[in-house]
Amino acid sequence: MPASALTRALQRYRPISVLVLLLCVCLMAPAAQAQGSTRIGYVDMQRLLSQAPQILEARSRLQREFDSRDADLRVDNARLAELEQRIERSSDSDEQATLTRQAEALRRSIERTRQRLREELASRVDEETESAWPAINDAIAEHGREHGYDLILTSPVAYVSGRIDLTDDILARLRSQQTPGR
Repeated sequence: MPASALTRALQRYRPISVLVLLLCVCLMAPAAQAQGSTRIGYVDMQRLLSQAPQILEARSRLQREFDSRDADLRVDNARLAELEQRIERSSDSDEQATLTRQAEALRRSIERTRQRLREELASRVDEETESAWPAINDAIAEHGREHGYDLILTSPVAYVSGRIDLTDDILARLRSQQTPGR
């Protein structure tokens, strides 16, 4: 049979060969599972990152760190409100113009400070999350090894059965690893 005839024959029977291949795979899959079942788990990383004690502790630490700066911002806002009241009460146009300039300068300063604090807080949250990441990954890997998991997936996924959701187990492990006062 010439090469072109062989190629035509393969193209003609290609759909059948694909079906035979799929049938073989389907028939062999249960045999492969019988040899050793595959254990798959899932961890909801969004929930884990919002409830992990390491992250919660970092958030409270950041809250304490930024509270004094936020208090300074509230003082400036109160000063701005006082300036605006003085502008409304003033009958002298020169004084009003001076107070208005002061109020605008203070308003711009408050906005710059607020923006800087937002950026700094976001940066610090990222740093704290990054520093907690190894402990979280280690907890997931240790749990997987100890309980014989072959694969642990993290979010996002299209669908997860509650039977394979390990998030609560990982959170419990992280809580047990957390040392008080850290």
